[in-house]
Amino acid sequence: MSYALELKDLRKNFGKTEIIRGINLAVNAGERVAIIGPNGAGKSTLFNLISGHFGPSSGEILLNGQRIEHKAPYEINRMGLSRSFQITNIFPKLSVFENLRCAVLWSLGYKYTFLKFLSGLKDANDLAEKYMEMIRLDKKRDLLAMNLTYAEQRALEIGITIAGGSNVILLDEPTSGMSKSETSRFINLIKEVTVGKTLLTVEHDMGVVFGLADKIAVVVYGEVIAFDTPEVVRSNAKVQEAYLGSHVADAQAGGH
Repeated sequence: MSYALELKDLRKNFGKTEIIRGINLAVNAGERVAIIGPNGAGKSTLFNLISGHFGPSSGEILLNGQRIEHKAPYEINRMGLSRSFQITNIFPKLSVFENLRCAVLWSLGYKYTFLKFLSGLKDANDLAEKYMEMIRLDKKRDLLAMNLTYAEQRALEIGITIAGGSNVILLDEPTSGMSKSETSRFINLIKEVTVGKTLLTVEHDMGVVFGLADKIAVVVYGEVIAFDTPEVVRSNAKVQEAYLGSHVADAQAGGH
């Protein structure tokens, strides 16, 4: 069986320090998976390995059945995986619309050959408009990205991430720094814009995790100690002891 994303005995050492210790993980197409764990567990390193920013010490990473573990980030992106970062990564001096149009150009085959004026690329313009409406920034169309609110900038980055046409999306703490009301709206936005796509997200907010994920992977000291549905993970004594603790009670009290 070919998974959307599969990790096989993945390991990463920095010198003599082993950060990722033989992770195995198989994510089906269309699944939403949250990766959780205490600080220092290796979550960010894992994302960097999957997206090509680090090369593994050993093991395999397969994207839609193809090995990607020693490819450059741009090559992995062109094979169908996009990533957003903890720190908002947009073009601050371009408008909302221009940010999204930049994102769709490669997926439409324009690459770096601009023989036409961008304003004449109807398919790119139409697709950028579509994504702008999806992330609910159509009323901010011509506003420079630097002038958006923090939550709007995060929404724009999500739009850029999905606009490239990738079917596997990695989101690194997408709701970090948001208020409760912003977070609640953002969960719904992520659900809507990733319909039909495979989603992996690193997230500390348990309300987000239990409200968004189909499955949860718990990483502790570079190993996956549990990978199952939120209900099963929530009741896993080993997980509670290692990480969740009172967060589970908080999430349950919040109705997640």
